[in-house]
Amino acid sequence: MKTLPQVEQFTVILQLSKWFIISCIVGMLSGLGSAALLASLEWATNWRESHLWAIALLPLGGFFSGWIYHKYGKKVEAGNNLLLEEIHHPQSIIPLRMAPMVLLGTNLTHLFGGSAGREGTALQIAASLADQLTKIFHFKPRDRRTLLMAGISGGFASVFGTPLAGTIFGLEVLAIGTINHNALFPCLVAAVVGDRITLNLGLHHTPYRHAPLVPSITPMGLVYAIIAGIIFGIIAMIFAKLTHQISHFFKAQISYPPLRPAIGGVIVALTVWAIGSTKYIGLGIPTIVDAFYTQLPPWDFAAKIGLTALTLGAGFKGGEVTPLFFIGATLGNALSLILGLPAPLLAGMGFVGVFGGAANTPIAATLMGIELFGLESGVFVAIACVMSYLFSGDAGIYSSQRLGAGKYHFMPTKKGQKSEKSAQEIAPKSE
Repeated sequence: MKTLPQVEQFTVILQLSKWFIISCIVGMLSGLGSAALLASLEWATNWRESHLWAIALLPLGGFFSGWIYHKYGKKVEAGNNLLLEEIHHPQSIIPLRMAPMVLLGTNLTHLFGGSAGREGTALQIAASLADQLTKIFHFKPRDRRTLLMAGISGGFASVFGTPLAGTIFGLEVLAIGTINHNALFPCLVAAVVGDRITLNLGLHHTPYRHAPLVPSITPMGLVYAIIAGIIFGIIAMIFAKLTHQISHFFKAQISYPPLRPAIGGVIVALTVWAIGSTKYIGLGIPTIVDAFYTQLPPWDFAAKIGLTALTLGAGFKGGEVTPLFFIGATLGNALSLILGLPAPLLAGMGFVGVFGGAANTPIAATLMGIELFGLESGVFVAIACVMSYLFSGDAGIYSSQRLGAGKYHFMPTKKGQKSEKSAQEIAPKSE
């Protein structure tokens, strides 16, 4: 009996050694993919801002992107939802072409003025590259799930510079209310390595201002934080539902897929022309940074919701998370006019709170807030993320996310079903 623990620990060492090597490779692939994405998006954004006439070409860029996916990318069109489906029900290796196609599609979106993010692209690049290791190591379904989860963690960590949040995101995003700790070590290694690779290649992430003064927790401060978190959750729910509804509308009304982003591009381009500003398109990082320093127009968050939901719902490629950062930071900035908390603190709370509610990942969002805004803001950030998660409903931005234990112990949950009832409409079809 005394030798049993020794044998068990020996097995653990062997398995962790194997997964350490595999996860390092996944992290390297994730970091390289995110570096290519960040560098290309920086170029595309700078070029667009220097050639604003290019926004008029957004319909053509949308048509080209839609045509490429219609012609060559039907198997990878579902994007992040395909990754989640393969983790829940492993069937076939994710085609390698997902990586270059989503990279091209995202750059076309940003080059011509769509409103989108980069997280979805980073996850798809990392997971599709990582899954090619299945051809070499012949992973069984259980190990392949771990591989894809590590790829998601590596992609998230390397594109945002948040290895702790990336680690938990790869575990937490799969099912609402449930975290599978079996892949914790591979996700951690892939996240740390991916982040370091991106940094060592000279790609630096945007530094965000820490709140210069974080108030102590008082009864009123707690109430303000809870109210802010509830508002963040409701806005997260509105964004997710609006994006899904626009997607369903375009699919129902326009049968030829390449025409969807083309027509959506016309509407976005005309809207940008009517507004007379480019602050609501692209990643919107300058406005996010401004939200921590100065008072912004209180409608900024609503404008970003509309343009991003239209861009993504029409079929343009890109992520949702950076626009959610924009929405949350500007909403927090606006709430500082009526809530008794500092604007930089509320901007940081909104930054991660709206994201945590829309993605149903409150723990990852809380860790991201601590990594980006400092430990001093941790309690306020956690309150915002938890309340946002509780009030954002089950229909998040990822329609293939499953319902695990659910959000509330006092409400019944059908375990294993998709978080959005009409999620099958998001899946790729043979059109």
